[in-house]
Amino acid sequence: MEFELAHAIDVLRQTPTTLNSLLRDLPETWLVQNEGPETWSPYDIIGHLIHGEETDWIPRAKSIIEHGETRTFVPFDRVAMLDEAKRKSIVELLDTFARLRTENLHELQAMNLTADLLDKRGRHPELGVVTLRQLLSTWVVHDLGHIRQVVRVMSKQYREAVGPWKAYLSILEE
Repeated sequence: MEFELAHAIDVLRQTPTTLNSLLRDLPETWLVQNEGPETWSPYDIIGHLIHGEETDWIPRAKSIIEHGETRTFVPFDRVAMLDEAKRKSIVELLDTFARLRTENLHELQAMNLTADLLDKRGRHPELGVVTLRQLLSTWVVHDLGHIRQVVRVMSKQYREAVGPWKAYLSILEE
């Protein structure tokens, strides 16, 4: 499938609603469990998504438009949220994520991106030259990956409780 900005925005707009539906009002035990050492809980994942809204997607899009390849993106700290997010409730995190995403989508739409701008190139600190189109495509896939991660982490909490049905539940083996 070719990248289409309007379709990307449709998916990006749904992520906060999807995660809100999955996580709001759940008991804390569902929110703080992870898959083991150095893995993330649903709570951590929402914090990570907030950090991305604040420091990654739109700042990098602006950098590509304003500086092209002449300025390397500021490196993204994938775990910066772990301490900061723990001071807030899941409701606060979900509401913050929804607000930031709405603001960022408004900002993205205000950029009035053309095909030429989508092909404009920037410089990632590890990956090298990337295009704005690739950055925005990555934003969509990043969201979908973290939705999948939340569902997988939650599913694994009942790994033993499902008994012999485990054989039919491939999500428990991921």
